[in-house]
Amino acid sequence: METSLRPHPAPVNRLARLRSSAYRKAMTDAPNPYSLDEQIGYVLRRVTQRHLAIFAARIPEVTTTQFAVLARLAEVGPLSQNHLGRATAMDAATIKGVVDRLVRLGFAATAADPEDRRRLTVTLTDSGAALFTARTATALDVSAETLAPLTPAEQAQLLALLARLT
Repeated sequence: METSLRPHPAPVNRLARLRSSAYRKAMTDAPNPYSLDEQIGYVLRRVTQRHLAIFAARIPEVTTTQFAVLARLAEVGPLSQNHLGRATAMDAATIKGVVDRLVRLGFAATAADPEDRRRLTVTLTDSGAALFTARTATALDVSAETLAPLTPAEQAQLLALLARLT
């Protein structure tokens, strides 16, 4: 069987299609309309991407997850790696990678727990404590910049609503 090579049609401009009133009407009239821009996961991911970009520009020494570990250790002191993962909302594989990187950077140290050699205890080093102390005000500014498009009342409401979802 012979196949003919036909040129591919020009790519459809998806943004133009999304903005098209006929497309929006068709989606609205569908039994279960689905608009990506209205999905919580998509919106949260976009907000997270914006926050991560602001954070990286202002605090280049560590990532947001690494800073969260520094913050929790500064707040409560040494923790087992497992407990630290739970206290920072990270799974076992993620916390291990974050702690390993912080150790390589010299911001954290690990040691076997003397009572249970299978347990690894994570502590802040002097460098880690100094970085956290030096960057705390900047981290607060990052949060403020992330929330800046909202009024103070909207900021409080958003944080309260998000807390209810966790």
